[in-house]
Amino acid sequence: MRILVACEESQAITKELRKLGHDAFSCDLLPCSGGHPEWHFQDDALEIANGWFDSNEVTISNTFDLKLDVYSGNDEFEYKEHRIRQIGWEWDLMIAHPPCTYLAVSGARWLYNKDGSKNEERWANQSEALNFVQKLMDAPIHKIAIENPISVISSQIRKPDQIVQPWQFGDKAQKSTCLWLKNLPLLEPTNIVEKGEFIEFISKKGVKKKQPKWYFDALKNAKTPAERRTLRSKTFKGMAEAIAKQWTKK
Repeated sequence: MRILVACEESQAITKELRKLGHDAFSCDLLPCSGGHPEWHFQDDALEIANGWFDSNEVTISNTFDLKLDVYSGNDEFEYKEHRIRQIGWEWDLMIAHPPCTYLAVSGARWLYNKDGSKNEERWANQSEALNFVQKLMDAPIHKIAIENPISVISSQIRKPDQIVQPWQFGDKAQKSTCLWLKNLPLLEPTNIVEKGEFIEFISKKGVKKKQPKWYFDALKNAKTPAERRTLRSKTFKGMAEAIAKQWTKK
């Protein structure tokens, strides 16, 4: 299958798909950290999802491999600016992880300023993020999965088809993961284990809180906001394996 894993720089799912023999590619505005740049498009996920590739990244001859080494037998092309698209070419499956910074309900408090007024910039960023999600959902791809934590996607676009946890797939960790699916089955748990350790602590405001240890450690060990976002958006191995195997079954 030709598979796009959008908004993924870690290549966690891409590598599991590759192990099964699929033509899987990650895509993100950031360089990949998974060790396989040859499987990565550092580009706009919406352009790649719609088949518009950077003309400097494709191979055109009597075949058209789009760097993917795939030939559809169609020699008609469309062009726009520095991009090229082969008419009739499309992905078989897209698994997308849109950035959750402005979508997650955990960040809702930042929608208002300390004086109670609306944070207009934050609201605008959330609207832009939701528009991005809707465009991913509307991409011309037969099978699509959108992954995000508990977020405003549920109230502003539609409720998720499923909410899963890493501990359902062999990883002792809690991380509510919502899935919006198009022409894909619900994920079936593969190995239910304990939910993992939790850390109780007192916040800077003196409020007693409880967090999964993996999440607490990610926030504690991250040196920059960007690193914190990357660690927080971790895809656990068991879930990545389940996604790769279950969503590519014929």
